[in-house]
Amino acid sequence: MGDFFIKEHCGVYGVYDYEGRDVFPLLYWGLLSQNHRGHESHGFLTYNGSMNLYRNLGLIPEIKQKDLKKWLNRLPGNVGIGNVRYGTSGLKDERSLLLDAHPFITEFREKRLGISYNGNIVNNPQLRMILKEEQGEIEGTSDVALLAGYLLKSLSQTGDIFEAGRVCMEQVEGAYSLTGILDDGTLFAIRDPYGIRPFCTGVNKDKTAYAFSSESVGLDINNFDYVSEVKPGEIIVLTEDGVERRRVMKKGRRALCSFEFSYFARPDSILDGTDRPVYEIRERFGKNLGREYSELVADADLIISIPETANDAAYGLHEETGLRWERGLWRHRYITHRAFITPSREERHKIINRKVNILGSKVKGKKVIVVEDSIVRGDTTSVILRKLRSAGAKKIHLFVTFPRIISPCFYGIDMATYGELIGSNHEPEEIAKIIGADTVNYQPIEKFVEAIGLKRSNLCLGCVTEEYPTPIAQKVSLEMKEKFKRGIKELGRIYETYM
Repeated sequence: MGDFFIKEHCGVYGVYDYEGRDVFPLLYWGLLSQNHRGHESHGFLTYNGSMNLYRNLGLIPEIKQKDLKKWLNRLPGNVGIGNVRYGTSGLKDERSLLLDAHPFITEFREKRLGISYNGNIVNNPQLRMILKEEQGEIEGTSDVALLAGYLLKSLSQTGDIFEAGRVCMEQVEGAYSLTGILDDGTLFAIRDPYGIRPFCTGVNKDKTAYAFSSESVGLDINNFDYVSEVKPGEIIVLTEDGVERRRVMKKGRRALCSFEFSYFARPDSILDGTDRPVYEIRERFGKNLGREYSELVADADLIISIPETANDAAYGLHEETGLRWERGLWRHRYITHRAFITPSREERHKIINRKVNILGSKVKGKKVIVVEDSIVRGDTTSVILRKLRSAGAKKIHLFVTFPRIISPCFYGIDMATYGELIGSNHEPEEIAKIIGADTVNYQPIEKFVEAIGLKRSNLCLGCVTEEYPTPIAQKVSLEMKEKFKRGIKELGRIYETYM
């Protein structure tokens, strides 16, 4: 479960139907399958000779069959994009959240485009200053306005979406998997040169409709066949004349976000470059932990997992060791936290208490291994471990699938300062005391990478190694760490406060 309040930036979707059918139902289901990627807002943009936009706060609503016609009338068109969002840039008041919701439409020199994206821009402050000087006041407070503005500016100068995307890649540092629509109905997809956020494309059975999705489950739900990942530095353009793909920029490496495998991705997704669903990789994490900490396993009575993303790892640990796995913790599915966008620590603890129930009879008097996917701030874990102690657990050994997080994320995960990261400020022994465990045991980085099945150089591990794939992120992280060590307080998200 990690921390309830650690959020991913977005989930994106895009569809082009060559038979002229309305794509809204495909957008709806494709995004509904990725609701886990963003709870703050959702939106749809379709094209039928003009752009039709709908955005709102919160989760995608349930649409009853009798209301479908109203939605189709509101959002007609055979081309469309959509988004579910949790912001890692911009302001958090209700007005700003709606203003920054995706898809985002911008205009410049009589050209217009709409985009939906997943990621985060590292050189946000500099780009905002430059764009403001050239185009005046920028609508919106988040980096989607910057990305849309730079892309449209380049398109106005070059007249070609491939060249505009290439120019944008040269100027914008960060993670971005995006779908967009031009004012002539062209659908396009762009992925940053490092491929940091997941992105794939698929086609329906008769090859008359093409789709883009953050995760493969977005294709599965619409019965689309997976075609390929959108390659790092690649632009794919769909028009009435067909599909064209060009890889306009290549870096010496790729850097898929490693945190997707422990926490964010749906268990039944297959992320690009891997040959198995995420849940099987998480089972491998559990097996690795069993081998790495076999002495602790031998002394334990049972395994329990913090629901739900740690469940697969707990099963792997059980399979590897034979130790009994019990469902000692249950998560209340119908208590949401989206009303508490920036809650206080006290309020977060109240929500966690309400959201997780302990089956005391399973743990009373027992030496328990608790499997967790990650520890970021430690809020969720500490509350749950205290509840386990109160229920009578004799010993608690915490097994963590994701290596110790010691550095902020620049690329779209909401852990953006050194000060908030418990692993940046404390060793495992100290963390154990703070959160109420007897021991805290992380999966070693090399074992974590081995379980994923990709080369270490093809993963972004910046938050656990302080080695980032992009130069500004590397430079800023080192500078901010030195300031933090000297007691200089961080004033906000690391990538929004430096100049």
